[in-house]
Amino acid sequence: MIEKDGDTMQPSRPARAGSSCFSERRLEALTRRLQSDIAARFIPGAALLVRHRGHVVLDAALGFQDQAAGTPMASDTIFRIYSMTKPIVSVAAMMLVEQGRMLLSDPIANWLPELARLKVGVEGIDARGRRTLRLEDAQQPITVQDLLRHTSGFTYGVFGDSLVKQAYRNARIGSPRATSDEFIRNLSQLPLMYQPGSVWEYSHSTDVLGVLLERVSGMPLDALLAERILRPLGMRDTGFWVEPDRHHRIAEAFATDPVTGAAVKLNQPRRRPNFLSGGAGLMSTMQDYLRFAAMLAGEGELDGVRLLSRKTLRYMASDHLVALPRAKCGQSYLPGPGCGFGLGFAVRTHEGGAFMPGSIGDFSWSGLAGTYFWVDPQEDLLAIFMMQAPEQRNAYRQLFRNMVYAALE
Repeated sequence: MIEKDGDTMQPSRPARAGSSCFSERRLEALTRRLQSDIAARFIPGAALLVRHRGHVVLDAALGFQDQAAGTPMASDTIFRIYSMTKPIVSVAAMMLVEQGRMLLSDPIANWLPELARLKVGVEGIDARGRRTLRLEDAQQPITVQDLLRHTSGFTYGVFGDSLVKQAYRNARIGSPRATSDEFIRNLSQLPLMYQPGSVWEYSHSTDVLGVLLERVSGMPLDALLAERILRPLGMRDTGFWVEPDRHHRIAEAFATDPVTGAAVKLNQPRRRPNFLSGGAGLMSTMQDYLRFAAMLAGEGELDGVRLLSRKTLRYMASDHLVALPRAKCGQSYLPGPGCGFGLGFAVRTHEGGAFMPGSIGDFSWSGLAGTYFWVDPQEDLLAIFMMQAPEQRNAYRQLFRNMVYAALE
């Protein structure tokens, strides 16, 4: 919340729960640090929430929802959550698994026959030192589990460079102008980056999963998510686009990032896209995502509504990579050292090695524009951070997590 003190916007005082063990002084240090960065125009604003042992100990909306328009951040501000769509779609997939509609071991070609005969692109160097691309047959089919844990062999065209990634960029894979069927058809014309099931590579896997769910259920992805997850959890402001009467609540980034100087380009949420991206398409609020994260923390249940069994939720939050190699996204492995990957989110596997504190078994994911959440079952803790500043997402993700754990006594 934001309270007015004369003409100065001040963060609301963090809530203090008697049964929790958070330092109010240290939580206030977190909000002061963010307020300082907002005043210095590093980021336009942020919304943040920390819940511990069932009590909200911090709930703050700082700075601006839209700095250019002078609109203050609010508890109901709507954010582009990008890849924080993935955990929601992954939960929908596991609900269908629980209902016997599909198995994790099923080949995705059972529902997506267009992807039955994909080739794998293998790079080499010719006698003149030029890169070449040789195509070889896939040694095994892509499974539903491969989509959930990003071992399908698909890729994104935006992290790093290779001839396969160049082909993805040239084909504009994932364009919001394509329909679901066009997305799959375009993808079927491109080679895989790796053999299925062999390497973790962050990718369009969850976009493919979204289309697969449409075909398994016979419903558009937005209708499926609304029926199975959003309405049951009371997530009223979450969807693939924002209706006109809510446009005034959409958070906006700076036109140019003040630190890097890069132009900031975010997706257009004010009309229905042709392609409902299961990997990056949703808009949501902090309070809505709290409902979803609290369901995860509750091992599949929230306020008497159970979406998944506790065993299924624990299974999703287990490391599914084990000894599989991890490809890099740009310069680093995206979940980071000390982490594996489950079915829809990163999973902490070691206390040490990571850039940030945490607990073995905590799970998390983030979004391109600056959103982030994690659930720590050992500490009975969940935290959510929302902003629209893509160039600064890595730094503030670490800062937020560091200062939250620093306040835990």
